[in-house]
Amino acid sequence: MRVVMLCKACVVGIYQRKLEEIAARGIELTVVVPPAWEDRRGRIELERTHLSGYSLQVLPIRFQGNYHLYHFVGLGKLLDSVGPDLLHVDEEPYNFATWLPMRWANRKRVPTVFFTWQNILRRYPLPFSWFERYAYEHAAAAIAGTEQAADILREKGYGGRVEVIPQFGVDPERFSPGEKGDASRPFTIGYAGGLLPEKGLDLLLRAVAGIDLDWKLELLGAGEERQRLEALARELEIEERVVFMPRVPSEQMPDFYRGLDLFVLPSLTTKSWKEQFGRVLVEAMSCGIPVIGSSSGAIPEVIGDAGIVFPEGDVEALRQAVRRIAGDAALRKELSERGRKRVLERFTHSMVAEATVELYKSIVEGAR
Repeated sequence: MRVVMLCKACVVGIYQRKLEEIAARGIELTVVVPPAWEDRRGRIELERTHLSGYSLQVLPIRFQGNYHLYHFVGLGKLLDSVGPDLLHVDEEPYNFATWLPMRWANRKRVPTVFFTWQNILRRYPLPFSWFERYAYEHAAAAIAGTEQAADILREKGYGGRVEVIPQFGVDPERFSPGEKGDASRPFTIGYAGGLLPEKGLDLLLRAVAGIDLDWKLELLGAGEERQRLEALARELEIEERVVFMPRVPSEQMPDFYRGLDLFVLPSLTTKSWKEQFGRVLVEAMSCGIPVIGSSSGAIPEVIGDAGIVFPEGDVEALRQAVRRIAGDAALRKELSERGRKRVLERFTHSMVAEATVELYKSIVEGAR
């Protein structure tokens, strides 16, 4: 079976491990990626990390960084040359990058799958509502990253097949627990991802500022909030305890997690967004690091009973959660074990690939 997947997210090297797992299950896989992706978190150049068993094709894109309008240049010729049995567009149904290849697939009678994280009921103006309706009418199936996203698809009128499969998992051998850190070092709290207003990092700074213990906070990533967060740290007189770290290659992320005692994702819901998954939680859990997350979006669904969920925006609740974990070694051990177990049961690349391939096979066999 020949499958073409379009996936800008696969510029990240660790995500490519899922592609190897899909190919290992008998799929002749071609994956189309851009040479880089740039958004509010900065620019990510293509990492060539896991390339075995499938073909990675790099095509230029127009409207770099614009989620709704970007699209691949020269895609039609590539699709004609591959002649896929199925097209997997790893994009939201309302984006131009979904509509354009789906139109090609419809002309060629090639079944198509799209992906969605959207977990807020939003209506889009023209032409995006047209793109969305076209996807709903012509897709053989949809993949929703969470149960919330599947519910929104149904509420918006999609009547086709929906499978709930995370977009990516983790490699549990690479993202694995490490040796215990130096007991004399400060209790180390971490965050990784975009330094953006909706990530609630100002709340995290205010929460840890009121904790009377020897702590350090490491914030890894880039984004428009950095200067404001640095100023807030100075205002709270904790700047010597807060470390801002630049983004690192994805393969180095396990080392970051293993240096932590606790990982926190304090996301805040806005009018147009709420946390769609929180992949960094899964990575930290896989490394055996206890996690705290806010109640925004899919975070409770991801954490389950393997961490602490606090009401989003509640600084005191977050402070108490950090204090509780910092002061209870037995609880840290329990959450570490629960988190690792939850990842192995739900969130590995192998499991994501297996479910994805099952969907591919059922669609192609049905079409035949």
